[in-house]
Amino acid sequence: MPKPTPEHIWLGAAGQPGPLTAPEDSAEFARLWHAFMASRLALGLVLVVLQGALYATGTGYNFDLVTVSAAYFAITIVTRLVVKPRPMGGSFNRHWVGLVGVDVLAILVLQHLQGSNINYTPLFALPILLASVLGTLRLALGTAAGVTMLLLSGTLWGFLGNQIDATAYYVQAALSGVGYFAIALLASQLSTRLASEGQRAQISQLAARIQQQVNELVIESLPDGVLIVDEQGTVRGANPAARQLLGVLAEQPDNFFNLKDDAAWLPLLNITRMSIGTGRSQEADVTMRQANQGDRRVRARTRLAAPQGMGSASLCVLFLQDQRELEARMRTEKLASMGRMSTAVAHEIRNPLAAIAQANALLEEDLTDPHHQRLTRMVGHNAKRLEKIVDDILDVARIGPADTALALQTVRLPTHIAQICNDWALQNNCTNRLLCSPWAHQALVRFDFDHLQRVLVNLLDNAARYATALPAAI
Repeated sequence: MPKPTPEHIWLGAAGQPGPLTAPEDSAEFARLWHAFMASRLALGLVLVVLQGALYATGTGYNFDLVTVSAAYFAITIVTRLVVKPRPMGGSFNRHWVGLVGVDVLAILVLQHLQGSNINYTPLFALPILLASVLGTLRLALGTAAGVTMLLLSGTLWGFLGNQIDATAYYVQAALSGVGYFAIALLASQLSTRLASEGQRAQISQLAARIQQQVNELVIESLPDGVLIVDEQGTVRGANPAARQLLGVLAEQPDNFFNLKDDAAWLPLLNITRMSIGTGRSQEADVTMRQANQGDRRVRARTRLAAPQGMGSASLCVLFLQDQRELEARMRTEKLASMGRMSTAVAHEIRNPLAAIAQANALLEEDLTDPHHQRLTRMVGHNAKRLEKIVDDILDVARIGPADTALALQTVRLPTHIAQICNDWALQNNCTNRLLCSPWAHQALVRFDFDHLQRVLVNLLDNAARYATALPAAI
């Protein structure tokens, strides 16, 4: 017989069943236990009625048969009411003696007292079945072997006592023993198979419940809205994100609102019906016009939870994505790409900037004209500014923590402001448009000079862009 393909379990190896054992408190084991106890009780009642009827009609000649049957019936009643369901284990313990041993002894005594008038050997199948189903295979085979030895011993005892040809009796005992072994083996294998299937079913149910809880947690934490809608538009389930998009109160039960209840939800109802009607997934951008929240643009996607033709109502899973969040995500991605591009540009600027600074330093060594020296100082100063800007860009784009400590220094504010303004005016050829009037008081501040220069230059650039060309316009 080919082995079945193992079922894929999402939980992995941890979800696979371990050693198969029959739990003592399982409902299936208790049901089997009570069925066997009821069978023993019925057998005892039948024996009492049979022996009593035989004795009352004069057919039976030994009242001990009635006594043994009544005693066995009483023991089965006590066992049914007192003993709790539990496995027998794998050895001939007191639990085996109280059940299987009592049955074997009662049937053996009845067979001995009855003689050859009635054959009770088929009744040995009940204790063998009891040991096979409620115990292990070793216990079942041991019980079958013990019953077979008792039958052979009884046949030998009869032969020694009567000195008759007992070949037929030996053959009958041997065949009965073979049948008992077959019953023990088959019943044990079937009970083990049923226990294995039952435990696998319990493990599968447990894994399914855990999987359902995991799915619910994942759906609850999704940033996108998830709705489960039927053909009538009734919402069977909705996660918090979907409730927020629809404007539904969180305290309201899932199955207490319908997409027909609000006119703003009609586009969602239409795409749901279209998906169920065609049997295909749909995707569209819809606008929900809500009175208290304004227009909300949503990307809606549908998936069918149950295929058509299954004989049950189809459910549609509706995924909702807020377009504003999507646009914000796209803006974030654009900013990230701009940051990467700025980093690349900054790296490319560094090499020519270093060459400019080095060439300017070499040029400054050969110049003697004060005007030319002033121009080289301006070039060197602005080259340092550009280098500082490049370093700042790389610091911002660096993934790890950057050393952003400012180089604070004592700055004479009026003097440095005048210097920055004059340099900017010379560089942009607008000395007439700029009017710089620093106050006489030399205010001292703790500030990073490069940042101060950058702030003032940006302000002056903006002013030059929008101011007129008149003198002192800036």
